[in-house]
Amino acid sequence: MIKLKSKREIDLMHKAGQLLANCHKEIAKRIKPGVTTFEINSFVDKYLSEHGATPEQKGYKGYEYATCASINDEICHGFPRHTPLKNGDIVTIDMVVNLNGALADSAWSYAVGEVSDEAAKLLQVTEESLNRAIEKAVIGNRLGDIGHVIQSYVEGEGFSVVRDFTGHGIGETIHESPTILHYGEPNKGLRIKEGMVFTIEPMVNIGSWESKMDDNGWTARTIDGKLSAQYEHTIAITKEGPIILTKQ
Repeated sequence: MIKLKSKREIDLMHKAGQLLANCHKEIAKRIKPGVTTFEINSFVDKYLSEHGATPEQKGYKGYEYATCASINDEICHGFPRHTPLKNGDIVTIDMVVNLNGALADSAWSYAVGEVSDEAAKLLQVTEESLNRAIEKAVIGNRLGDIGHVIQSYVEGEGFSVVRDFTGHGIGETIHESPTILHYGEPNKGLRIKEGMVFTIEPMVNIGSWESKMDDNGWTARTIDGKLSAQYEHTIAITKEGPIILTKQ
């Protein structure tokens, strides 16, 4: 069942989203060779606490950290670690913020120092695919329109779209209906309605779209060891168009 949100609920989620966006801006200043993702995780935990918020995924199904930190071939749900980031790495920091009961979810991929041309293109294409998808998130369109524009653009640039992980509705809990696929056919799927709030979060790989799971039961990585990137926003559907609640 899809829970449509009131203007008041969206406004509260927007406040959570802006706190999350500001946190990402601070993370961007800290990502560099020699820094560890555990240090980034500790910063996020402290930053949210100082601003009256909590990391919603900490404790979710036993997850221990304030962030997910996925490096290079890790697609998503990487654990923060004490190993320093190296020049040329790419790292995705994903978090869900709870501010007074309102949730917002956003992931962002960062270049660590100087990255290869191929990695830089991967980051650019992945972010652009998210932007193009948000443009399709308007009343009357279908969810398939979102997936189709991501897939067609990404594959046209020579990359692949992960199919094993999706966007999702968000509200009182992290994951609600509907499921947002990042691939698909236009004019297929549920109609987009006013009051929907969901994430769009394309994960894009240089090589195959297929993934494999680490032994920790959380971290997914590319099956061929090639790089993966992800950008994610939480958006609300309104008569005036989509509002990016986590806009930086």
